Amino acid sequence: MKSLASILALALLTAIGLGSATAQTYPSKPIRIVVPFPAGGPADVQVRIIGQKLTESWRQPVLVDNRPGANTIIGAEAVAKAAPDGYTLLMAIDSTLVMNQSLYSKLPYDPIKDFAPVTLTAWSPLIIAVDAATGPKSVKDLVQDAKANPGKVNFGAGTITTQLGGEMLKRAAGINMVYVPYKGSAGTVQGLLSGDVKFIIDGVTSSVPHIKSGKFRVIATMGTRPIAALPGLPTLAAEGVPGVDVAVWIGIVAPAGTPADIIDKLQHEIARILILPDVKEKLLSVGLDPATSTPAEFAAFIRSESERWGKAIKEAGIRLD
Repeated sequence: MKSLASILALALLTAIGLGSATAQTYPSKPIRIVVPFPAGGPADVQVRIIGQKLTESWRQPVLVDNRPGANTIIGAEAVAKAAPDGYTLLMAIDSTLVMNQSLYSKLPYDPIKDFAPVTLTAWSPLIIAVDAATGPKSVKDLVQDAKANPGKVNFGAGTITTQLGGEMLKRAAGINMVYVPYKGSAGTVQGLLSGDVKFIIDGVTSSVPHIKSGKFRVIATMGTRPIAALPGLPTLAAEGVPGVDVAVWIGIVAPAGTPADIIDKLQHEIARILILPDVKEKLLSVGLDPATSTPAEFAAFIRSESERWGKAIKEAGIRLD
């Protein structure tokens, strides 16, 4: 008769073997990546580039499923409730996994417990863009205008991160401005094109065509790192407004319970793709700074960001329910 120890050892070896076999045959059908934004924003642009490369290397279609709405909650909930088999993924941003838990008293998903982190994929620096013909020439001009006209200068933003960036700018500069909400980057850009707002805070990606055409002028980055697509762009600190460092980060997660070997296979392949010269060039040209991490590193990063932004949101007194 076999001992209990030998039975348990056999069961463990069988489980490991099954897991390895699962990873070896994965993917055997199309993969769906949910983007909780309309098409055209930074996360959408990156996921289409990654998806194309995954399709080429794995010979399985990678489908992009745009599910915008409710500050990314709709898309995130769909993935949280999906089968944990590696065939449904979420292209998440910081608000999805970090900020929403401090902004809402109740979410239909748990940002920590309901997802298995795969990898960080990019940083999307935030910029302050104005109308090239009529907008302020610099941040100093913008601050001066806002101080002379308290409560009359407005700005557009399409995500909670960009909204919080505006709140931080207001506090750091000691000014009173009006926040105008939009749905994603596409709506934010349209708000500036139509002249509805004085300036916008957004990722670089959606503004690049209008910067190149001369319709937009970028007067500062909201972060502390240089932007490859916009060399020489000053930081807020250089313009006399220190203490603000905001950038959107993007990453891929799977439903909790997805086998670890599938998570690892996804991470390794996506990391390989992100260092390809043509991929890096495409991403940098639209203002995205490629980044990678291990699943464990990404999980730790999400936890630390949750603490940082939880404090900032509480101090700003922002609630969305």
